Amino acid sequence: MTAFPYSEATQNWPRLGLIVLQSDETIEQDFRAMFPRDTALFTTRIESGLEVSADSLAAMEARLTDAATLFPRGMGFDVIGYGCTSGTAQIGASRIAELVRAGAPASQVTEPVSALISACDALGVKRLAILSPYVEEVSERLRAVLAHAGVETPVFGSFAEPEEAKVARIDTASIVKTGVALVASGEVDALFLSCTNLRSLPAIPLLEEETGLPVLSSNQVLAWEMARLAGLPFEFAPNRGGAR
Repeated sequence: MTAFPYSEATQNWPRLGLIVLQSDETIEQDFRAMFPRDTALFTTRIESGLEVSADSLAAMEARLTDAATLFPRGMGFDVIGYGCTSGTAQIGASRIAELVRAGAPASQVTEPVSALISACDALGVKRLAILSPYVEEVSERLRAVLAHAGVETPVFGSFAEPEEAKVARIDTASIVKTGVALVASGEVDALFLSCTNLRSLPAIPLLEEETGLPVLSSNQVLAWEMARLAGLPFEFAPNRGGAR
């Protein structure tokens, strides 16, 4: 055998990490659609329950560090995102950052709840309508966290679906029809489509056209916040569904 020398390739893009729920079928596809193709994005998975409840969401707290250790060894990240909206509300943003950093070196850690609060601040949103796929119990904590951050949620609607696998089956037409009805039921500044597994991205431009309001989704605001924190050289418009 002949051994040949080689040179190491340089990495000019910021490194992004994404912790994806075991049951999530949507967030990776959305991130591919929103970020440039050459973005350095690495994913790992975390065990999650078949059904969504306060207990199953809270159980991920004990698994976050292990999930983060499965990123490539020795790699430092500019930003790591934890891809669960309701899980963040249950565990807490600061605790998530602590647990993720215990498993992987990251300059910044974020999740959909902090990202949503940042997006609302950027857009001047104070009153938010929320559409969630889950039962009301799961979303109560999210609404409380948002209220503490100064974002009211006077309008709330749900598909009342407890099974995570079925959330990804909810079609665009159902999301649009329900979102329009929610916005019409109260005076709000924007609509939020909660859950990283909900196929929200195609519904955003349709809902914005129908309602005339900004429409945000979990994956959309998380991608925007990660790009912002990493200083990526492109602008992500949080009320228009993608990078530009």
